[in-house]
Amino acid sequence: MNKRVVVVAGGGGFIGGHLVKKLLDLGTCHVRAVDIKPIEDWYQVSPTAENFAGPADGDARDFRVCRTVCRGAGDVYQLAADMGGMGFIENNKALCMLSVLTNTHMLLASQEAGVKRFFFSSSACVYNADKQVNPDVTALAEADAYPGLPEDGYGWEKLFSERMCRHFREDFGIQTRIARFHNVYGPEGTWRGGREKAPAAVCRKVIAAKASGDHSIEIWGDGTQTRSFMYIDDCVEGIGKIIDSQIYEPINLGSSELVTINQLVDIAEEIAGIKLQRHYKLDAPRGVAGRNSDNTKIKSYLGWEPSISLKQGIAATYHWIEEEFRKECNAADAKSLATSGYSHGSKPIPGDGYVAESRHMDTWRQGIPVGYGKPG
Repeated sequence: MNKRVVVVAGGGGFIGGHLVKKLLDLGTCHVRAVDIKPIEDWYQVSPTAENFAGPADGDARDFRVCRTVCRGAGDVYQLAADMGGMGFIENNKALCMLSVLTNTHMLLASQEAGVKRFFFSSSACVYNADKQVNPDVTALAEADAYPGLPEDGYGWEKLFSERMCRHFREDFGIQTRIARFHNVYGPEGTWRGGREKAPAAVCRKVIAAKASGDHSIEIWGDGTQTRSFMYIDDCVEGIGKIIDSQIYEPINLGSSELVTINQLVDIAEEIAGIKLQRHYKLDAPRGVAGRNSDNTKIKSYLGWEPSISLKQGIAATYHWIEEEFRKECNAADAKSLATSGYSHGSKPIPGDGYVAESRHMDTWRQGIPVGYGKPG
């Protein structure tokens, strides 16, 4: 019997790699993993999948590639995107928005190929920033994405692509499902290099401080920013439940366990058995003041929500990063890995706050909340 063909775009990435492995473990489908990165740079490689790697065969911005990988497929999971942690998305807005090419071409190719089900990984960055100005934030319900004022660049692209998924379902009948991910973390993810998210960055900094003997840590912002973080196993389980559901609207997929960044550091220090002196980098990218996932709707639909505690997930993540650190780094590397780096693009786009002429123009300011992403 022929197995159902399933496509995972972004299959060489963090979430995609875990999803590919999960789908293969089910034993009921033939998995095509697609990623622009050369296969040696994939986070995980599953040899039993049909792997499309590198710019020629795995660039899902290219409609030719999308048509090739979607041909004969029943399900498509569209996870491919140019993204990273706050340091990356605040300084590479144009790159983040170009992911709309990937989403558009994957949708078009899926519709052309007669794909039945299409899963789109959206983000909590779609939520209106004016509802996230206080660390003691009210958990964000799905309706809080409107009126639109999302994260500049990355959030706008995700919100637009959500609407595109909706209209492809309404106009062409393709069964689109949309999950708004809230800060996914875990083993086999980015932990260095500038694209890592807060849990991995904090774990790495604590490990580096312990290895170097310099018992201090740099924290972006003042440490009072609040977030919820979802462990990768919960994320992959949620993806499966959502694509199998009759949920036609965007749905939160995140933990509702709210913590400050300072509390996140507390957890990593406890695992490491160390206390560090904290230095706050107030001019670093820090995003909104507070964000949490309201899980009322997903519990209503599925009778389920992410449940792995932050302490449990951070422990697994910390120990994995610690092992990677030992394999790849020496004492000389430790000091440099105790901080996080980020860089501005060579030509910041209008409205990103780095170009004075744009920052002071009324039409551009309408898309950026006052003081958003800035210290104080």
